[in-house]
Amino acid sequence: MKRNKILFVVLLAGIIGASITSCSSDFLDEKLTTQYSTDRLKTTEGLDELSTGAYQKLKFKFNYVWGIELFNLGVDEFTDANNSIPSYNCYSADLNSAESDANSPFWDNMYGAIESANTLIQNVPLYYDQSNPNYNTRLGEGYFMRGYFYLQLVAQYGGVPLKLAPSTSVDTYYTRASEEECFAQIIADLEQAYDLLPTTPAETGRITKWAAAHYLAKAHLTRASELYSSWNASTTTADLAAVIKYGSEVVAAHPLCDDYVNLWDYQKANSANEKVSEVVLAAQFSDDQTTWGRYGNQMHLYYPSVYQDIAGTKRDISGGREFSYARATNYTMDVFDRVNDSRFWKSFITCYGCNTTSGAPTWSDANAKLGPRGTVAGSKRFTGGELAIKYVVNDAGDSRYEPVVNDATGVLKDGIMQNTHTFVRYFNNEPQAWVGKHGNEGYYGIQKRSVALSKYRDGYRISIASQFGTRDAILARSAEDVLMVAEAYARQGEAQYDNAIIWINKLRDRAAFKEGEDRSVNVDGGQAYKNNSYCTGNGGGYSSDGAVYWDKNTYYESNDDMSATTASTKAGLHINSVADIYNSKIDSPIYAKLGCTSNADKMMCFILNERTRELCGETLRWEDLVRTKTLEARWKAFNDGYVRGNTAFSASIHYYRPIPQTFLDAITNENGKSLTSEEKAAMQNPGY
Repeated sequence: MKRNKILFVVLLAGIIGASITSCSSDFLDEKLTTQYSTDRLKTTEGLDELSTGAYQKLKFKFNYVWGIELFNLGVDEFTDANNSIPSYNCYSADLNSAESDANSPFWDNMYGAIESANTLIQNVPLYYDQSNPNYNTRLGEGYFMRGYFYLQLVAQYGGVPLKLAPSTSVDTYYTRASEEECFAQIIADLEQAYDLLPTTPAETGRITKWAAAHYLAKAHLTRASELYSSWNASTTTADLAAVIKYGSEVVAAHPLCDDYVNLWDYQKANSANEKVSEVVLAAQFSDDQTTWGRYGNQMHLYYPSVYQDIAGTKRDISGGREFSYARATNYTMDVFDRVNDSRFWKSFITCYGCNTTSGAPTWSDANAKLGPRGTVAGSKRFTGGELAIKYVVNDAGDSRYEPVVNDATGVLKDGIMQNTHTFVRYFNNEPQAWVGKHGNEGYYGIQKRSVALSKYRDGYRISIASQFGTRDAILARSAEDVLMVAEAYARQGEAQYDNAIIWINKLRDRAAFKEGEDRSVNVDGGQAYKNNSYCTGNGGGYSSDGAVYWDKNTYYESNDDMSATTASTKAGLHINSVADIYNSKIDSPIYAKLGCTSNADKMMCFILNERTRELCGETLRWEDLVRTKTLEARWKAFNDGYVRGNTAFSASIHYYRPIPQTFLDAITNENGKSLTSEEKAAMQNPGY
C-alpha cells in the first residue's frame, strides 16, 4: 500500500509474479517470473501464485530494524544499545506521525497484505476450481491473512480502517472502525480460517488450522486484557474460555520440544530445528539467494554485542555482524533463576573465542604483575582457538571481582587479573540497581557491551558483511499457547490458579536442567559456520586461529564458582503451590519494584515474567505490555531510556502508535476533498 492508494495492477506487480520451483525444500523457494494482468487472478493458477506471494508479508517483522523498534524496544526486556533509538526506546518527540523508519512501512505493508487476502477471499469462490483439493486451503489462507494482519494493526494502533474488499481503482476515502468492531472482524476471519484450513500443511511453512487456533487464542486474550477494559466486559468471560479451548488444541497438535535448546539448535539452512513439533508458524527464509528480495532476514543484526573492536576478536560469520540495536536490561538478567533455569543459558551468549592470534592482547609490564603466577610481560594473554571474551552474569554482593584501572576490559578475580577480556555485572561493594552503571557491562554506560540474545544468530550467511540471514523466524510456537492458557485461567480468579500452575509447570519442568546435562554447554546458530561452505580458506577467515563462536558458557563462574554437577534442577523450578509464586525468591524483588501487593497483581506479574523467561526477544513484548497496561510501570522501572532523558512518555499517548502522516495526507473525506487539519486530528490517535 503506497500512501494508502491501492492500485490493483500495482499490487500485482509487487505480490503476484511468484511461482514455485520443482527443486524447492519448501514452498517459498520461489523465483520471480513474468508479471500478470488482473485476469490472472481469475484462474486457479493465478490464485495459487497470489497465495504464495502473500506469505512473503509474514517475513515483515524480521526484514529490517522495525522488527526491533516496533516490537522489542521501549520495554522492560531490552533497551537500545550501540545504536541509539530514542524515538522507540525513550518515546521521544521523534516518535510522531511523520516517523518513517518503522511506523509508515508497518502500516503500508500490513494493508498491502490485507489487499492480497481480500482478493483471495473474493476470487477463490468465483474462479478457483472447486474440485481442486486446495480449494478450502486457499480460501482459508485468505481469511487467516486478513485476520492476522488486522490483529497486527490493532495491536499497534487501536481501531483502524476495515477494508474488506479488493480495490479496482484508487481508494481515498476511509473511516476508522472502533476497536470492538476490529476485534469482531479479526475473530470472525480467524474462525473461518480455523474451519477451512487443514490440520497438516501440504508444504513446509503453509498455514494450518492450528495457526488459526493460535491467533484466535491471541485475539481473544488481547481483547480480554486491560487496555480494552472500557468496553470489553460483555465478551471477557467468553474470550477467556476461547483462549483455553484454542490454546489447548494447539499444544495438543504441536507438542513442546523436550529440550528448550532444540528450538535454537540451528546448524544450516532448512535444518532439523526448523521443523520441530513446537513451531506452529514460521516465516520461511533460506540460503536461496533468489528469494531474498530487498531485505531478507535481518534480525540477526540487531541483538549482538559489539566484539570486533576488542583485541583478539575480529568480525567473522560465526560471531555475527553487530549492528547492536538492542541490549538486555538488568530485569532480563534477574528475572531468570540462573542456577536452575536452563532457558537463560540457552538464550544468551556469554563467551567468545579468539580468532586472530596476531591481534590478541599482550601482557603489559604492569598487568603481568597482576596475572597468574609465571605470567611473562610481552606474551599473549590468549591465542587463536582459546577463550577471548567472557561475560560473568553475577549478582550484587559478589566480592570476587575488581576492575583493573589501566584496562577497560581487565578484571581482577580474587586479586588475580584474568587473561581474557572480562565483563562483570557487579564489582565488589556495588549495590544492586535495575538501571544505572555498575560493573563494566553495558548498563547505562558502555552500551555496546552486553549479554547478547542468541536466538537469531546465523553462521550460515554468505559473507562476514552479509545482512541476509538464512534461518526461519518463528512467529508462533505452542509454548506461547501454554502461557496464554495459563493467563486465561489466572484471569478467571484465584479459584483457577491451580489450573494456571499446571500449565506454567509444562514450561518450567521443560526449562530445568536434566539429569546428566552439562550446564556449561552453549548452542546457538553461530555454530552453523561449521557447515558453511563460505567459511573455508580466506573467504570466511577460519583457520587454526579459530572462530568467535564458542561452545561453552560462564554458568559456573557466574554462579559463584559453584561445583560442577549434572543433577536435575526440576525441583528448583517446579511450582508446588500458589505460595511458590507469591513468595518467589526470583520474582519478589520485581513485585516490590512494581508495587505488586495483591495476590492477583503478583500472579499477573509472575505470568509476564514467565513470558520473558520463555519468549524473550521473540517480537512479542511491546504488545504484551501494552495490552496488559503494564508498559509505563515496567519501562520506567527497568529501562534506562527513562532515566537518560529525551523522553516524552505519556500513558495517555504511548499505548498506541501514531497513524502515519502519509496516510492522513493522502486520503479524502466523503466529498472527495483532502482532509482538513481538524479532520486529520480527529482521525489521529490522541496526543500525536
